[in-house]
Amino acid sequence: MADFQKAHKQVAIEAALKAGAYIKRNVGKHLSVRYKGEINVVTHVDKNAERIIVERIKKSFPCHAILAEEKNYAKVQSDFKWIIDPLDGTTNFLHGFPFFCVSVALFHKEKPLFGVVYDPEKNELFTGECGKGAYLNRKRIGVSKIRELKKSMLVTGFAYNVKSARNNNIENFTRFLKASQAVRRAGSAALDLCYVACGRFDGFWELYLNPWDMAAGALILEEAGGKITQFDGSPFTVYDKELLASNSKLHSQMIRVLQR
Repeated sequence: MADFQKAHKQVAIEAALKAGAYIKRNVGKHLSVRYKGEINVVTHVDKNAERIIVERIKKSFPCHAILAEEKNYAKVQSDFKWIIDPLDGTTNFLHGFPFFCVSVALFHKEKPLFGVVYDPEKNELFTGECGKGAYLNRKRIGVSKIRELKKSMLVTGFAYNVKSARNNNIENFTRFLKASQAVRRAGSAALDLCYVACGRFDGFWELYLNPWDMAAGALILEEAGGKITQFDGSPFTVYDKELLASNSKLHSQMIRVLQR
């Protein structure tokens, strides 16, 4: 089992680094853009980065299941499932805003084993392994020590249906803006979770995320000492449509704001 754990970590890291290098080479270049919704874009870079990751995984683990953002892969009956976001923060990437990443996670029987989030612009590699902690470029990381919401810096995001959804997170944003020291909206849920994990942010909440947005970052945050639930404090899975993440010390305070 130890050899397998080492192998899956190596594959996840290699795949993320290779896809990240490809993405970085395409920053600022002419992009082929398609709209999946009114403001939801996908580029050929997303698709090619996903292909790079999938090919690397299949080379070592051809019988593993894969859940990815940009393409439906043939369903495979396996206890192992890779959950992939080849480019989280595509809108940022498209506009040249340097906040985007590659996210790769491996689950076994729906439990996370390992996650990696790679920011190619900053060359920051976040990793987390179940029961073994979280790391940034091989240095162990932990959540912040902030205990008062009024002293916290939080982060959130708005879903692609923000213009039409009744529950569009704007009221939550307003309440947290008044309750905290500051709120940011950076545009990559995977990196937002990692930033809470390493103490750059103190808490994060968002609606209507997909499994590939959260899978790796959620494990990294929990391994860094953070806490993740749904808005009411109930248990969280990557298939839920709402996420509340914190340094654990602020969690109950954030729940109270969300329940007003």
